[in-house]
Amino acid sequence: MPKHKEPKKSQSNSNAYIAGSGIISGEQITDTLEKNYMPYAMSVIVSRAIPEIDGFKPSHRKLLYTMYKMGLLTGNKTKSANIVGQTMKLNPHGDSAIYDTMVRLSTGNEALLYGYVESKGNFGKAYSKNMAYAASRYTEAKLSPICSELFRDIDKDTVDFVPNYDNETTEPTLLPVTFPSILVNANKGIAVGMAMNCCSFNLTEVCDAAVALIKNPNADIIDILRGPDFAGGGLLLYDEEATKKIYETGRGNFTVRAKWNFDRENGCIEITEIPWTTDIESIMDKIIELVKDGKIQGISYIRDETDINGLKIAIDIKRGTDPEKLMKRLFKLTPLQDNFPCNFNILIAGSPRVMGVYEILEEWTAFRKECVKRRVYSGLQKKKSQLHLLQGLKKILIDIDKAVKIVRETDEEDDVVPNLMIGFGIDEIQAEYVAEIKLRHLNRQYILNRIAEIETLIKDIAEMESVLGSDDKIKNIIIEELKDVKKKYAVPRKTHFIYEQDEDDEPEDDTPDFTVNVFITAEGYIKKVTPLSLRNAGEQKLKEGDRIISVTETTNNAEILCFGDRQQCYKAKLSIFPEGKASLMGDFLPTKLGFDNGEMPVGSVITSDYSGHILFVFKNGKCAKIPLESYKTVTNRKKLLNAYSDKSPVAAMFFIGGNTEILLKSTAGKFIMFNSGQVAQKTTKNSEGVAVMTLKSGNEIERAEIVTPAMRAQVLKFEVKNIPSAGKVGQYEQMNLIPE
Repeated sequence: MPKHKEPKKSQSNSNAYIAGSGIISGEQITDTLEKNYMPYAMSVIVSRAIPEIDGFKPSHRKLLYTMYKMGLLTGNKTKSANIVGQTMKLNPHGDSAIYDTMVRLSTGNEALLYGYVESKGNFGKAYSKNMAYAASRYTEAKLSPICSELFRDIDKDTVDFVPNYDNETTEPTLLPVTFPSILVNANKGIAVGMAMNCCSFNLTEVCDAAVALIKNPNADIIDILRGPDFAGGGLLLYDEEATKKIYETGRGNFTVRAKWNFDRENGCIEITEIPWTTDIESIMDKIIELVKDGKIQGISYIRDETDINGLKIAIDIKRGTDPEKLMKRLFKLTPLQDNFPCNFNILIAGSPRVMGVYEILEEWTAFRKECVKRRVYSGLQKKKSQLHLLQGLKKILIDIDKAVKIVRETDEEDDVVPNLMIGFGIDEIQAEYVAEIKLRHLNRQYILNRIAEIETLIKDIAEMESVLGSDDKIKNIIIEELKDVKKKYAVPRKTHFIYEQDEDDEPEDDTPDFTVNVFITAEGYIKKVTPLSLRNAGEQKLKEGDRIISVTETTNNAEILCFGDRQQCYKAKLSIFPEGKASLMGDFLPTKLGFDNGEMPVGSVITSDYSGHILFVFKNGKCAKIPLESYKTVTNRKKLLNAYSDKSPVAAMFFIGGNTEILLKSTAGKFIMFNSGQVAQKTTKNSEGVAVMTLKSGNEIERAEIVTPAMRAQVLKFEVKNIPSAGKVGQYEQMNLIPE
């Protein structure tokens, strides 16, 4: 047997072939991306996710054109499954993707301001994730009347056609839309490395704005195109400066809030319109979460009452709750008020471009002018061809009998046309036309009637040529078409405006305020108990080995600042903690306040006005006195970093309202008692502080406590007049404990 030969090793490491694996090693990643990923990325951008100036992505265009060819613009509705199957001749991406596209374009789904597909059956609702649409075999559809404006004159060479994916038929590259559909219906797409998000505007306002800019390219359309008009309605918080910016740049945010009313008889808030960017389930889930966390008060029940009459979210409120204040808070904390982020990224000549409304209307006008020119030119060529034929027929009129004689005396059929050309001095096309005239039309009256059309054709041709040579006439045609579209399909605005000056102000807190007693334990548990509950309480329940270290009488709207052992401060209102009882263990602060994993509390402060100071006692013998006001923030921040110094671990921390005496003990058994007034105030939160107790190497502060009147006589011997001090050796074991 012949010996097996080893494959020859490549001399170059850059193209080494790994036998059997089909892998070439050594290729640069940039080359691989350029060859394999870039074509995919460009395909997604150009052929899938970003719409063109006609307002459609390829998937939309293929579906609508298929329905147009099926006669569904004027015919009866047909099963959606039939439409999906026919569309696959142009769009081979599967029936599910095609039907999803149809659903979104339908009037029944209510995703678009002007639905292009007139639907029958369950097409779901854009404002609900749970209201799923029925299968395509159960629903029916046809094109909406407004689609006649999408396909007007499409058979008159207004747009280019290209072969479909298997070269069996052709499809339009764009639709010759007679109005700026790119602005009339909302569109969203996510490509590779870019995205687009275009809101919808009212058809009447868009047409008027387009007309104004055609007449005067420098026109200000802010008073004509007042703002977006969403399919779901809602109320737009009008900001003229933000609107102008979006119109000029194509980027920015529109703020939309829900529309609501209050049913006083039933004590119920009814939400009937929501922002286009959210849905019923997201709103309800957020409200329920806020109620559970104690951040929203006054709501007893929430339910979805959406039915055949439209969207409705019902919120039952508790007696005494102000619905205006409650809704203002809900707008701030839930998707009942949401932003629509604009990113008007559109394909122009195959390249994505972010444009403002002014530029979009300018590009659409240029596109529409080209469509009108092509339509007029196509009609001009047809009329010229028809005139040419009639001019040949006019020559036959001179002697009809001669024409008949030529035909009768011609032996071969192929010689009829040449003999007519010679006999009357006409060209081949004219002779072919004459030869095809029916015998019954070889009468003088028919020929005279046809020849009478010549004068009309000459006038029409002259008019068409003048249109092609005049930019103003083409503009007038576009303007008249826009006025016609506005007259036929105008509908009232759904999204209305509100003009409020103080929308950015924090809404008034409607959290009820009442007296509470707050207990905090050494293990980090907290209890909030009302005085009434406390009077009727028995023994305090605590975790084994735990003890209460702090008892504070305050109000429900006070704030708690809890400091962790990683130099972080967590802030929250006491209202987020449920009202408890002495017989319950309480809430674990690190869990409730969202401490980092493994982080433990070192101390906490409860305050209503941020007066007083925090005294941090560090194990290295230093103390830092920080004003509590340093932890006050304008915004509702929940977590503060660098809340105290990280140079040494904290031995203890105290809240002090005024000058207070503090007792320290070191691991060397020495004590000092000093007054907090001796420690200089530091405004920087993470200050190292000042030295209070001088420690030898290896020693540190073991414990610290506030000196109470009851213990002062025992520790007076440790008092120092100046700091830092080394302290005195002595005996004192009684700690200042809070009685259980």
